[in-house]
Amino acid sequence: MRIAQLTNEYPPHVYGGAGVHIEYLSRELARAEGGAHQVQVLSFGDQRVDEGNLRVHGVAPDVKLAAQDPRHARLLDALVRDLAMVGLAEAPEIVHCHTWYAHLAGCLARPLTGARLVLTTHSLEPHRPWKVEQLGTAYDVTTWIERTAYQNADGVVAVSRAMKEDVQTLYGVHPDRVRVIHNGIDPDEYRPRLDPDRVRALGVDPDQPIVLFVGRITRQKGILHLVRALRHLRPGVQAVLCAGAPDTPEIGAEMQALVEDARHDSAAKIVWLAEMLPREDTILLYSHADVFVCPSVYEPFGIINLEAMACETPVVASAVGGIPEIVVPGETGLLVPIQPEGGGSVEPREPEAFSRALADAVNELLDAPDRRAQMGRAARARVLEHFSWRAIAEQTLAFYRDLLAAPRPD
Repeated sequence: MRIAQLTNEYPPHVYGGAGVHIEYLSRELARAEGGAHQVQVLSFGDQRVDEGNLRVHGVAPDVKLAAQDPRHARLLDALVRDLAMVGLAEAPEIVHCHTWYAHLAGCLARPLTGARLVLTTHSLEPHRPWKVEQLGTAYDVTTWIERTAYQNADGVVAVSRAMKEDVQTLYGVHPDRVRVIHNGIDPDEYRPRLDPDRVRALGVDPDQPIVLFVGRITRQKGILHLVRALRHLRPGVQAVLCAGAPDTPEIGAEMQALVEDARHDSAAKIVWLAEMLPREDTILLYSHADVFVCPSVYEPFGIINLEAMACETPVVASAVGGIPEIVVPGETGLLVPIQPEGGGSVEPREPEAFSRALADAVNELLDAPDRRAQMGRAARARVLEHFSWRAIAEQTLAFYRDLLAAPRPD
């Protein structure tokens, strides 16, 4: 097959789970079946890769459109890149788009090339209303683009059963067009690795219990709820926050103020690493951590939990979206219910109660070292059994074949 993957993120420009997904999926698609498939990745940026049947072309047209609102600039930039992508797609049979950033390109490429259009549900705009802070009224346009793409797609990959329900409920996608294919991980790369000296160089004490968070400063990831929970952690604990790339200056300032308050009120030591770390350092922190915390209020899948689990670290996570399909409560970690406000909001109805529940779950595991160790072993075993990228690529290729064999709808 000739497969075009269209994406905002691709290494080295990765800031979320979608970028991790496309990196590993494109690699495994190119390796599959003895390298029988041509895989072209078109991404936002200056990336260039030419490795046989895997070719990556970053798209960065020298065009800047005037914006009525500075918050519209990201949308307009994406639209320009999408138009460039359409012209660069090389006679694909499958056009597979990742996030709204590339969806317009897919919608245009489908009729122009005759390819089947596939979308992966990394997230859905109606469940991220806080993006208005970042995009202003451009959020209404991104939601329209996303809805249009889902209504025109030949096939949809849902990264969890929860996401399959969401695309059906929000966009009316027929269940026959949706296939659940989980995200995955490379367990050879993500495995327990210990280097106390390197951990100390990062400002973290490897001899003190570590509670770890890794993620962006965005309302979706629930980081502010976790910071509010830190004052409830028992003494003698280190809270290590690998948290950067705030969505807006406002949420960055809110994070700064909450961390300062937490340092004043908490018996736990707080280490905030605001710069994105190299993957090798993140793996070391996973491996040295006693508990990993994923406090997301919206999480279609939660690949970050797989990364921690592969490093034999038990997880405390919110029971939202696809996370319950990854973390088995009582076996590989603990799940904390959110009880969202409703009415379209995914924020917890009682934020303080949610923060306290996160802290209670963390303290429960910190007080049970033997249980933690058993959970860590079970966590890695679960990753090895269910979440390999090779198997995910095989499932994706099977979906492509089914779409190509079916009559193309009008």
